[in-house]
Amino acid sequence: MVSTGKIKSVDFYRKIPRDLTEASLSGAGLSIVAALSMMFLLGMELHSYLLLSTSTSVIVDRSTDGDFLRCEFNIRLNITKTVRKFSIDSNLNPTGAEFHSGPVTHAIKHGDEVHEESDEGSVKLNAHSFDKSTHQYPILVVNFYAPWCYWSNRLKPSWEKAAKIIRERYDPEIDGRILLAKVDCTQEGDLCRSNHIQGYPSIRIFRKGSDVRTDHGHHDHESYYGDRDTDSLVKTMESLVAPIPMESQKLALEDKSDKTAENVKRPAPRTGGCRIEGYVRVKKVPGNLVISAHSGAHSFDPSQMNMSHLISHLSFGMKISHKMMNDVKRLAPYLGRNHDRLNGRSFINHHDVDSNVTIEHYLQIVKTEVLGKGDHRLIEEYEYTAHSSLVESAHVPVAKFHYELSPMQVLITENRKSFSHFITNVCAIIGGVFTVAGIVDSILHNTIRLMRKIELGKNF
Repeated sequence: MVSTGKIKSVDFYRKIPRDLTEASLSGAGLSIVAALSMMFLLGMELHSYLLLSTSTSVIVDRSTDGDFLRCEFNIRLNITKTVRKFSIDSNLNPTGAEFHSGPVTHAIKHGDEVHEESDEGSVKLNAHSFDKSTHQYPILVVNFYAPWCYWSNRLKPSWEKAAKIIRERYDPEIDGRILLAKVDCTQEGDLCRSNHIQGYPSIRIFRKGSDVRTDHGHHDHESYYGDRDTDSLVKTMESLVAPIPMESQKLALEDKSDKTAENVKRPAPRTGGCRIEGYVRVKKVPGNLVISAHSGAHSFDPSQMNMSHLISHLSFGMKISHKMMNDVKRLAPYLGRNHDRLNGRSFINHHDVDSNVTIEHYLQIVKTEVLGKGDHRLIEEYEYTAHSSLVESAHVPVAKFHYELSPMQVLITENRKSFSHFITNVCAIIGGVFTVAGIVDSILHNTIRLMRKIELGKNF
């Protein structure tokens, strides 16, 4: 068996008897300083161990979310399943229910009398006669047209023929319940602008009585979006006249059970615009998101269209919850500042009415990916920079968003110190401070002893 003495021989920390050691005032002070230094350094090391650190690098985009990018928007301006449209007033408040444009495959039916020369069945109005007629007839249906418009010319034969039939059945001099009229917007520009006519032809239905708006001085009205053949027009006009007693000129309420009129009439636009919200999925290549007016049966007047807009929300990628964003911000406090850079910004066209101004936005999109411990993906988001400009155009003005994705992405990685690294540093602090304090104490002690010897030598 190994004796106890042999085991003691390998002791690295041999003890000196207490009687052979001597305590000093300088050593005590140095010990206190060393202890305080150890506590301070240990606190700093513990804080460093608990503190989360990150490293940021720029790498080639390694997207794993497919070939498409989600673009989410909520834009208010003067537009598929994922896009919703609401009419709004000049104060950006909704003026009605969600706007449904109906099936995309639906095409407005026109008459076969396109090439026929028709007699003038409708009454041509100017600014004075228009105001007089709105106060005289319970129902006034007006075709706002432009002679240069292809769709206006296609409507003309059917409109004049329907007006002639309605005039024969409901004589304005005898019956007086309805009048079909027309306004040439190339001659009566102010009248068309006051009724917010932006496309041709626009068929508007005016009702006598409570439809007069005293605050703006114009009449509330409805727009007709139904078929444009003679039979459909006549059928709609008769459904409008039916609820009105022949002997009374007072406005009667529309029969809600009349499905024909209900399907072809909507409130006509007033001052204000449209709120467009939703999302689209776009290819991850440079492209454009364009918001513009389109119709398969109208021609638009570019000079009457103002594309001023307020962007309530515009972002790319999946929507990120506030809780998730706040959790990630402990790693990257600046994250999310450019996720929706255009939010709340307005872009107003202050040019003259007759100038066709397109508002363009140029967006540079960069993907940011945050990795947690063990390369666990915490979040993927797209941030962008934006530059905007107003450009005069010869065509129908639009709101255009040019977007371009960067081929590089920002990678933020969470770095945690290991516990073994923490213990090693703790040991280094304790040992280092103890050793340095011992060296300083030895130097100080030997210096004092040497000074005493020199002093004693001088005395002898």
